[in-house]
Amino acid sequence: MITAALIGNPNVGKTSLFNLLTGSNQYVGNWAGVTVDKTIGFLNESVQIVDLPGIYAMDTYSNEEKVAKNFLLNEKVDVIINIVDASNLDRNLYLTTQLREFNKPIILVLNMIDVVEKKGITIDYDKLSKMLRVQVIPIVAAKNKNIDKVKETLIEGKFLENFSTNHNHHNHSHQHHHHSHSERAVYRYIGIVLRHCLSKPHDKVKSSTEKIDKIILNKFLAYPLFALIILIIFECTFSWVGGPLQNLADDFVNNSLIPYLHSLLSFTSSWFSSLLIDGIVGGVGSIIVFLPIILTLFFCISILEDSGYMARAAFLMDIVMRKMGLSGKAFIPLIMGFGCSVPAIMSSRTLESEKDRKMTALLVPFMSCNAKLPIYALLTAALFPKNQGLVIGSLYLFGIIIAFIMGKVLRNSVFKKDEEPLVIELPEYKVPTLKNLFVHTWDKGKDFLKKAGTIIFSISVIIWFLSHFGFSGMVGIKDSFLAIIGQVLTPIFKPLGFGTWQNSVSIISGLAAKEVIVSTMSVLYGASISTIVPTIFTPLTAYAFLVFVLLYPPCISALATIKKEYGTKMMLSMMAYQIGVAWIAAFAVYRIGSLL
Repeated sequence: MITAALIGNPNVGKTSLFNLLTGSNQYVGNWAGVTVDKTIGFLNESVQIVDLPGIYAMDTYSNEEKVAKNFLLNEKVDVIINIVDASNLDRNLYLTTQLREFNKPIILVLNMIDVVEKKGITIDYDKLSKMLRVQVIPIVAAKNKNIDKVKETLIEGKFLENFSTNHNHHNHSHQHHHHSHSERAVYRYIGIVLRHCLSKPHDKVKSSTEKIDKIILNKFLAYPLFALIILIIFECTFSWVGGPLQNLADDFVNNSLIPYLHSLLSFTSSWFSSLLIDGIVGGVGSIIVFLPIILTLFFCISILEDSGYMARAAFLMDIVMRKMGLSGKAFIPLIMGFGCSVPAIMSSRTLESEKDRKMTALLVPFMSCNAKLPIYALLTAALFPKNQGLVIGSLYLFGIIIAFIMGKVLRNSVFKKDEEPLVIELPEYKVPTLKNLFVHTWDKGKDFLKKAGTIIFSISVIIWFLSHFGFSGMVGIKDSFLAIIGQVLTPIFKPLGFGTWQNSVSIISGLAAKEVIVSTMSVLYGASISTIVPTIFTPLTAYAFLVFVLLYPPCISALATIKKEYGTKMMLSMMAYQIGVAWIAAFAVYRIGSLL
């Protein structure tokens, strides 16, 4: 079997090419001993493709670089597929020159040729192939253009044609010595190659990306525009699209579905009817109605990612992140934390230094994940109807401020190390396709529905059981197991202003999944939760409750991810310090608010 190693800089279309070559015939794991994704796919029964991590060089500073270098040195590799951004050859070819030193056949795949043509640049592929002694194939991965040529080259073994005896001899003396030439010498060599193989128009026309960046990255406009974009996303999520659709869904569940089920199940036993309506439909239904809000938020985030703006946001945030002792690249996992803590914590593994990885993972849970949206939406709609967007926005901001403070504390105590420079690709701007936006949105929304159908369903049934049964069998809710558990915990939350046993139990159940807090309250208070909220909370106690929910430990899935990535000790440390931070912050909000 032929083994092809696919490698390239980040953001050059490597994943797109891998997916086009292997389709669904792939599997993902971790490299032994390293928390870096290992993805292997098959073009056919005779060609295996290993997708190596995106790297800029073979300097072995990061886990990704170590993994790539070790694989090329120690594993059976028949051919290297080096994918590059054809519009940035002067930078991308640095890695190519290092790959040549491994003395293996190389297929140099020039991606984004359409961008090159738009810029009026012409590339002499034959001359480039001869000068670099590699096979060159131009493609456009986003449009599936010329991918068949790559497949044909791999299947028919054509990559061996350019791998001559002279090539072997030339490279043998330099094999694996990645620091045998200075960076300056390598870039000088790349410059000579490109002068012979590449021609640019004399009158350089500014690309649309350059024109847009003049505004987007303007030193006066960049941050106000960033704030405006975030504000538009919140308004779209809660006021213009997601909010109205959520109201329609809520109306359907509470005013149509539940009354219909009551009449349909009127002949059954009361406990069965209660389990189905109050436990299952009440619990799961109270979460499903928030799906429109979550899908709207995911759709907006997908637009930022696919358009190329998200990388600019990381670039802009580098100065701010430095104040916390992190590089701007850490902004990406943190911003992902607004969607879900699990992928955000996992994405922290892509950061270069161990300090950045651990610090980012510890700060991600302070970013308000989408699972908390149902709780925010429920309490703010009932108690802050005219300022719902403003109050929810303040919670997101509060989480960011706490993350910033804790970042400074961690930087000056646990993580006293040198800072890493930011190296990030600013991709070309492009108009996101509706198909991709809907696919990305649905992929993320599907996880929410899966959670609703499994974890939330299970927890809703357990909560119903614990709230209807006690030591003497089926009892009223005040004598139930749940009431006993809640009463033990209530003194902890009493100083925070929301110390009822029902609220205490809801917070504990939220460790399974944050959405469960709403379904637990719905089951425990035994009424339409949106109508009963104003009788349980005042605006001040509701805000203190939301602050606690915002800051206390994330769901069990996120905790399991922390344990898997960084070990049990770090997971337990994170739980302890987050409970402490959440309690102190909620206490401060309630006490200061009471004084005011």
